[in-house]
Amino acid sequence: MASIFVRFAYDAGAPSLAVAALRLTFAALVLLPLAWLRCRDELAALSLRDVLIGLLSGTFLGAHFATWISSLQYTSVISSVVLVTLSPLFVALASAVVLREPLPRLAVAGMVVAVLGGILIGAGDANQAAAASNPVLGNLLALAGALCITPHFLIGRRLRMRLSLLAYISVVYSAAAIMLLLTVWLAGVPLTGFAPQAYVWMALLALLPQLVGHTSFNWSLGYLPATYATIPVLGEPIGSSLLAIIVLGESVTPLKLLGGGLALGGIALMTVSRIVGASNQRRATSSQQPATNDVTTH
Repeated sequence: MASIFVRFAYDAGAPSLAVAALRLTFAALVLLPLAWLRCRDELAALSLRDVLIGLLSGTFLGAHFATWISSLQYTSVISSVVLVTLSPLFVALASAVVLREPLPRLAVAGMVVAVLGGILIGAGDANQAAAASNPVLGNLLALAGALCITPHFLIGRRLRMRLSLLAYISVVYSAAAIMLLLTVWLAGVPLTGFAPQAYVWMALLALLPQLVGHTSFNWSLGYLPATYATIPVLGEPIGSSLLAIIVLGESVTPLKLLGGGLALGGIALMTVSRIVGASNQRRATSSQQPATNDVTTH
C-alpha cells in the first residue's frame, strides 16, 4: 500500500523528501511515548556501541526511504517496487565479498536471472517514457533503495537479537527520522504548507506500511535469519502492481511483465539456495556431534 499512499501524497503537493521525513517522524512520535512507558529501563541500559549501531541502522533505513520514495516520482510503481525488492541480491553479494561465504550455483543462477529481469524492466520503461517522467533516474533510485536497506537489516539484526521489538524500532525509526529531518533542512525542503490530504496520506504511511509492515518484518528478524524473513517481501511487487493497475490506472507492457517475473523468480531462486545451504550446514553440524546417553542431568 505504501507506493499508492506516496503517489496520493505527491498529488496533494508533498515533495518526496518531505514524504519520507514525515513518514518516519510520525511513526517515531507514536512510538516514543510507548517506549518511555514500557521499556525506558531497557533503553537506558544501552551501551554506547549499541546506540551507535542503532543510529547507523536507522541512517541506512532513512536513506532507503529517501531514495525509494523519490523513485516513485520518476518511474512507475511496478518498476519501482520490483527493483527495490532486489535487496537479497545485494545481501548475497555482501556475504560473498565481506564474509567470504561461497555462492551456490543456484544462487548465482538466481542473480543472473534477477539482473536480466531488471534490464528488461528498464528497457520496458524506456519504451514507455513520458515527457514528464525520468524512468532511468527513477529506476536507479529504486535500486539505490534496495542497496541501502541491505546494511540496515544486516547491522540491525545484531541489535534486534538483544532488544525487545518496541525498544529496537523506537531507536531505529527515531534515528531514521532525525537523519531525514536533517536532510530536509539541509536541502531546504518545506514540511508545512501542503494540502491537508497530503498529511493524511503521510500519516497513513506511518501507521500502516511503517508501524505494521516494517515493524512486522523487524519482529521476524528476532526469530528468523534475514534470508527467511525476506520471502514474504517477494509478494510486495505483486500486490503493489495490482493496486497500481486498479487504483492508478498504470499499464503493464509484456516486456515489463516479463522483466518483473524474471526479477522475482531470480530472487526466489537465490532465497531457496540460501535456505537449502543453511539447512545442509545445520544437518552436517548435528551429524558431527558425539552421541549422548538418554540421561538428563541437572
